Order: sequence, then structure tokens, then C-alpha cells
Amino acid sequence: MANSLKCDLCSKPATVHLTQIVNSKIHKVDLCEACAQAKGVTDPSGFSLADLLLKASLNPEPAGDAAKCTACGFTSQDFKKAGRFGCPSCYEHFSKMLEPMLETMHKGNAHTGKIPHRAVARKSHYERLTQLETELDQAIKSERYEDAARYRDELTQVRESGDKKSTS
Repeated sequence: MANSLKCDLCSKPATVHLTQIVNSKIHKVDLCEACAQAKGVTDPSGFSLADLLLKASLNPEPAGDAAKCTACGFTSQDFKKAGRFGCPSCYEHFSKMLEPMLETMHKGNAHTGKIPHRAVARKSHYERLTQLETELDQAIKSERYEDAARYRDELTQVRESGDKKSTS
């Protein structure tokens, strides 16, 4: 028996298998061809995996005009169906619905980005060089020659350490 899985909706043999991981928990849905078509799984424009797997996980929709974006008229149902918003104003308009979703999917709801480790090291090296050069200039202008000599030596040392790192 090659296919022993049954449709979660009607118990016919399942031919469509969907998997989603939410909060480190695996949610699987098995559907027959007819139920998959009825749910819009075979039509990418009408399919929402979030709707199918997490039916009640979204906050209830606000009533009346609050359910539509004032800029583009997009509704939360449109978002659930398309999986994207209609305009930039939608993010603010639907923030109460969006924030809990983002917090469960990511580490918070603000994008922090990534910076490669080498880029951070280069940036801090460059900032240190700039700081030392500025201090050296100020020491020379104010005739603090002993401080200037110390800054010059440290500047030379920092430049040499940067050259060693870039060649290895």
C-alpha cells in the first residue's frame, strides 16, 4: 500500500501534503485532490497556508471600516488570502494583527539585519584609526607634543595590526 495517508477533511486517500513549522511545532495537513482544490491549494493566488493550518491563530477582525486599509481598501481577509499587503499603509493599519504573528515567527517584530563579522572588524578598525588621527591633529595644533607622539605610535601600531589581519 503506497499511500496510506487519508485526507484530514474527508478521509479519502490524500495526495497533497503540506507542512508548516510554527513555534518549533510541526503542523501537517494531508488533503485529497478535491479538498485541495476546494481550499485553493492548487491555485497559488487563492491559497493561504496560514488560513488552512492556523485557522484561528489570527486576532479576530475588527468590525466595520477598521477592517479595511484607509489608503488602498485592502482587508485582513485579502491579506490572509494573498499573504501580502496592498500598500505600505497596510502595515500600520493592520499592526495589531501583524505584531503577534511576527513575534511568533521571528525574534521580535523589528528588523535588525545582519553584518558579517569581518565587516564589523573593518569598521571598528577604521573608526579607531580615524579617532587616533583626529586626536593626533588636535594634539599637534594645541602643541601637546608628548601626547602627539603617543598618538602617532599607537596609530602606527593599529595600522600594522590591520595590515597583518588583511594579509592572513
